[in-house]
Amino acid sequence: MNRISSTARCTLDRAIRLLGAAGLLSLCGGLAVAQTPLERGRYLMRSIVACGNCHTPQGPDGPLPGMELAGGQLIEDRKEFTVYSPNITPHKGSGIGNWSDAQIIAAIREGKRPDGSIIGPPMPIGLYRGMSDNDVKAIVAYLRSVKPVDNKAPKSVYRIPLPPNYGPPVGTVADIPRKDKVAYGRYLAGPLGHCVECHTTPDATGMPQFATQLGAGGMVFHGPWGVSVATNITPTGLKGYTDAQIKTVITTGVRPDGSKLKPPMGVPYYANITAADQDALVAYLRSLPPK
Repeated sequence: MNRISSTARCTLDRAIRLLGAAGLLSLCGGLAVAQTPLERGRYLMRSIVACGNCHTPQGPDGPLPGMELAGGQLIEDRKEFTVYSPNITPHKGSGIGNWSDAQIIAAIREGKRPDGSIIGPPMPIGLYRGMSDNDVKAIVAYLRSVKPVDNKAPKSVYRIPLPPNYGPPVGTVADIPRKDKVAYGRYLAGPLGHCVECHTTPDATGMPQFATQLGAGGMVFHGPWGVSVATNITPTGLKGYTDAQIKTVITTGVRPDGSKLKPPMGVPYYANITAADQDALVAYLRSLPPK
């Protein structure tokens, strides 16, 4: 392999410094290419993070055209809440157009709105607290770029008490090195994609039992599709699956036997997960304690 010239190296180093790791490096044809914050945010939002899975209203044929992230989607837990996802487009009236970047970040990672009110479930704030500074800034960059849509969502109703907070203010959260596939896969399945939020067995109050039942499945979801139950994604549940089959299930929603996954699995978004990120996800799932 030819050595990188000193001029090219200086240019690359300067670009990385300027972009921060909002310019996290991605692989493209074997070459490292720096991403802008907007590019990183677009990738995350249209793949593993998949905020549109809840925040884009759905019709019988899928997401409503022209309503990306405009909110109003009903998400209901018969015991705990009746939630309408909020409008997170930059509309100044019904969206978040008047929020500062810091306020949007606080809402995502700390579950606190600018008026001090607390955001309730199903927003997985406990996991989002681990989202890196650069990735949450990239998501903000993407939210600023989408079309403002005037769509006032109905008020959500909670039948459970909300916490006063989700912990102390989040400080600096560093990026997770991609060279450690298991660690980066844990980050993808946790703070970014919150896969473990849905796929961990809940206790009697509906809270995921991360300490004892991580990835063991069993959470129940009611929706227009009927009832779906989160599967076991530990090595017990994935026994007999090849790595390629796991990736196919995630990105197409089709199991090896031909049966299809139901919502709320965000397959249309997960279809855009890069091959490298798929590898990291599989490495993490293989590392989970069997349940």
